[in-house]
Amino acid sequence: MVAIRVPRTKRAKRELLKQAPKIVENGKKTLILHGTKTSAVLNSVLADLFHLKRDNAVKFSKKNDSIRPFESGGETSLEFFSLKTDCSLIVYGSHSKKRPNNLVLARTYDHHIYDLVEVGVENYKSIESYVYDKKLSPKLGSKPFFAFIGEHFESVEELKHLKEVVENLNLAGVDRIFVCTAISPTTVYMMHCALRLKRSGTSIPRMELVEVGPSMDLVVRRHRHPVEGLKKEAMRTADHAKKMKNVTKDPVQGKLGKVYIPDQQIAKMSLTNDVKGLKRECREAKKNKDHSKKQKINPE
Repeated sequence: MVAIRVPRTKRAKRELLKQAPKIVENGKKTLILHGTKTSAVLNSVLADLFHLKRDNAVKFSKKNDSIRPFESGGETSLEFFSLKTDCSLIVYGSHSKKRPNNLVLARTYDHHIYDLVEVGVENYKSIESYVYDKKLSPKLGSKPFFAFIGEHFESVEELKHLKEVVENLNLAGVDRIFVCTAISPTTVYMMHCALRLKRSGTSIPRMELVEVGPSMDLVVRRHRHPVEGLKKEAMRTADHAKKMKNVTKDPVQGKLGKVYIPDQQIAKMSLTNDVKGLKRECREAKKNKDHSKKQKINPE
């Protein structure tokens, strides 16, 4: 268990508030890390994934010996790194004789492992191997579109789970697309394409797909669904604040409100002599009168 520390400075309190639950959450960050042993193919895969999500990703360069996904006690380090980096998505790469070019995709809830999907990478092509117009390269912070092709995404439980996890790799303008095609009940072909807009003679442009990489075959090996109790807690939604009457929010002016004032019945208002303006006029009139008297008494 990680010891709970009470913040002592205002800066630490602000950092904790940034990580606190919100009704509208921030963009999800991805943690990319290596296992005890990795291959050249896997290193290139992790580097390309970090390049595509470099504005919302953290990449560790050192190897980690204590991480054992799908094993009891082997996921403690993943939860610790998720807490330290404030990342809710994890991509873990490892290589062995039994599971070559192995990639583990994980989601977390409250910095605890929510679910896991393990895939093998085959027929990989990196971004550098594609030749295309560099103007079509994805922009930093752009939001990709995901297209899932194949009936196996609806019928096979493993591919349905993989679809849920892959959709969370989304970023934040749509100028590219990830095409995931279910070749078989256990294999998904994934490629990354840029969207090129061309004239069509109408108001709607014609779109063409230009493959910019990377592309790979993902072979599903193991997967684990979330625990029912944790899933129920994660699906719980916050109660929305009550709508305040006559209060609106503007993105430029901020919070605006309307104040209704009843009609003033001036004819029925009782006027008194205790008015500051009248008192001042009386004082000034008396002062002028005394001054005129002195001038008459002492004419010089």
